[in-house]
Amino acid sequence: MSNPQQLRYTKEHEWLTAAEEGVATVGITEFAANALGDVVYAQLPAVGDTITAGESCGELESTKSVSDLYAPVTGEVVEANQDVVDDPSLVNSAPLEGGWLFKVKITDEPADLLSADEYAAFTAG
Repeated sequence: MSNPQQLRYTKEHEWLTAAEEGVATVGITEFAANALGDVVYAQLPAVGDTITAGESCGELESTKSVSDLYAPVTGEVVEANQDVVDDPSLVNSAPLEGGWLFKVKITDEPADLLSADEYAAFTAG
């Protein structure tokens, strides 16, 4: 499983890019995509929504279950990936590229985000 070093991770299995001009991209990890199974529906936060770190901000529905998306940071959603809404299987086929979920202008970042190595150790246990 690929956990790129430049990303940060949450224990809820989201990844987060480094912020460029205060905006970071959010998605779910390959680990989460594999655990979910085939994603058939994505409810993403809307542009303009304020999300709060650690709180639910959307959901992914797969053939196995429905899973909440948790905000990795606090901020304002500036873009939602319409491609994922139109074709939720992108979350499975390209979770780290085309299957990203939304972009957020960060106002607060929790201290408990994990490095790639910390996330790999977390998912190995």
